[in-house]
Amino acid sequence: MFLSPPAIIILGMEQTTQTTLQVSDRCDVCGAQAYIRVELELGELLFCAHHGNANKEKLAPIMTAWHDQSEELTRR
Repeated sequence: MFLSPPAIIILGMEQTTQTTLQVSDRCDVCGAQAYIRVELELGELLFCAHHGNANKEKLAPIMTAWHDQSEELTRR
């Protein structure tokens, strides 16, 4: 099994390390493979590229971080 290296995300002046989304991570809306992780103050949401982009503006006021790995779609 191929494991991707951890992604380094910079939030303000803090730096955190987070593992990349895996094939087993699923969109909270439709169940497709998740490529977008939205961090909120009290948790996170996972989205496929379609639902993540469709909801980005609505989530902007409440999200603390946006992690988009949809570039993986063009590598296949």
